[in-house]
Amino acid sequence: MAKTVVTPRLGWALTGSGHYFVECLTLMRKVPHLDLFVTKAAAEVIRMYKKEFELLPEDTRIFKDTTASAAPVGNFYKGQYFGLIVAPATSNTVAKAVHGISDTLATNVYAQAGKCRVPSVVFACDTAPEMDTEAPSGWVKVYPRRIDLQNTEALKAFEYTDVVETLPDLEAALDRMLAAAGQSPVAA
Repeated sequence: MAKTVVTPRLGWALTGSGHYFVECLTLMRKVPHLDLFVTKAAAEVIRMYKKEFELLPEDTRIFKDTTASAAPVGNFYKGQYFGLIVAPATSNTVAKAVHGISDTLATNVYAQAGKCRVPSVVFACDTAPEMDTEAPSGWVKVYPRRIDLQNTEALKAFEYTDVVETLPDLEAALDRMLAAAGQSPVAA
């Protein structure tokens, strides 16, 4: 017997970024009625960080980037989502979103969310000229390119999109999104 899928739900797209990846997994574990969209790059990062999707809410559905047409995006047209989180978002994902390219599961669900007027929160990785970020082997210094920073700024102008730059900002945006949908916040 098939499980009943509670809707509306939150969609969460994982990209190939390691920037606050572990913290994003921790946040996901606190969200009921979650659909997780895992790109091919995200699947690689999960293995590198030696993480699994253990402890996700019981009714979490996981969609992997295995089809050319990204078939799960059709759920946005059926009104199944009250919001989408893209976190953490690589510079590649942000650049593609800015230029309307939808060739990964993450960029496709982001595009479809916008077309369906579903609010999105994008936790962009490249937000400052010099940053510390966690890699599987530990913390490293990165220097985002000017184009990466420009794309992050450009995405902030997109309708139905809130671009956040810090983990506390992501948590606050997630709590606002959950509250607007009548759900309990995750911050404790």
